[in-house]
Amino acid sequence: MVIEPKIRGFICLTAHPAGCRGNVKDQIDYVLSKGKVTTGKKRVLVIGASTGFGLASRIVSAFGSDAATIGVMFEKKSDNGRTATSGWYNTAAFEEFAGANGLYAKSINGDAFSDEVRNETLDLIAKDLGQIDMVIYSVASPRRMHPKTGVVYKSVLKPIGKEFQSITLDVHSGKISDITIEPAVEQEVEDTVNVMGGEDWSLWIAALLERKLLAPGAVTIAYSYIGPKITESMYRQGSIGRAKDHLENTAKQLSQQLQAIGGNAYVSVNKALVTQSSSAIPVIPLYITLLYKSMKTAGLHEGCIEQIYRMYKDRLFTNSSVVCDAAGRIRMDDWELQEAVQADVQERWTRVNTTTLPEIGDINGYRYEFMRLFGFGVTGVDYQEDVRIDVEIPSIPCVAE
Repeated sequence: MVIEPKIRGFICLTAHPAGCRGNVKDQIDYVLSKGKVTTGKKRVLVIGASTGFGLASRIVSAFGSDAATIGVMFEKKSDNGRTATSGWYNTAAFEEFAGANGLYAKSINGDAFSDEVRNETLDLIAKDLGQIDMVIYSVASPRRMHPKTGVVYKSVLKPIGKEFQSITLDVHSGKISDITIEPAVEQEVEDTVNVMGGEDWSLWIAALLERKLLAPGAVTIAYSYIGPKITESMYRQGSIGRAKDHLENTAKQLSQQLQAIGGNAYVSVNKALVTQSSSAIPVIPLYITLLYKSMKTAGLHEGCIEQIYRMYKDRLFTNSSVVCDAAGRIRMDDWELQEAVQADVQERWTRVNTTTLPEIGDINGYRYEFMRLFGFGVTGVDYQEDVRIDVEIPSIPCVAE
């Protein structure tokens, strides 16, 4: 079928298999062009492996360090004339390219919060790899069912203590409007921590330790974000920020647990990027359009793959110790938060409106990156061509019913 983008809100309901494949290949080609991360880990588990930072981590591990990778994802295959999700097509492409390069790559599709998927993953590690030496935790979800109690928690994107008033952007129309968000009640904050905090990460590490599936010196990394003053009330001081605080505290606890095997746990604070998750957060898309304009002008812009490669090469797998800030966090937002960059973004913020946005912001760049998330706008892909939507992931057979 000929696939066209069908956008609803901050998601696209269709995905293009050839475009997703091209997107994955572009990321692989970038890593290959930059050279090997020779000190990288060789047996890697990526939880949340199909898009964004998780996919980039899997690509850098495999094609930068020749690692065997197991990826856990929660994606939908094609069904009844509907395309698969972009993460499904990304994973199919990744496994195809990994196999062609002689790299071990298997994937498990299901709810990463569940004991069932966790146990299935641990069984696969024990059977195929024996142990792993790195765990990437890159899960982003609006809800979580607790594996022990069955309680379903839903996260909210709200300020804490007082209402938040600002401006926000409808990316697709380009219209900027005022926004007011009421503060979260305490139960909403607690629920958000239960979804996006560190509990599930700690359950994964505990299960791996219990079955002795972590190799000596194993490391684990979860991804986070802090952001600038502009978004502080909504993000870092809001309900989601409370969850990120919990994530960072979890890293400290996990580091203590991993001392027994000479391992460590880290949180990497990454740069604001166009992802399916960030597109859903009020104010953030507008901030990103101004940030992209500023960072591209300064020659500092990075996407997911560039940022993760730099983290591996310059922060994590150096010839000495891991490069962290005073709080023990890996800071990949250092270029974003440069004083000159933030001063420029702040100045643009004071002038931005629907009329000025195309000039002082990178709205086209945002839209381009958003469409690429779903395999559209990728160079070299003929979008008028009839393509098959029932693409198989080699390690997950029988896609089509």
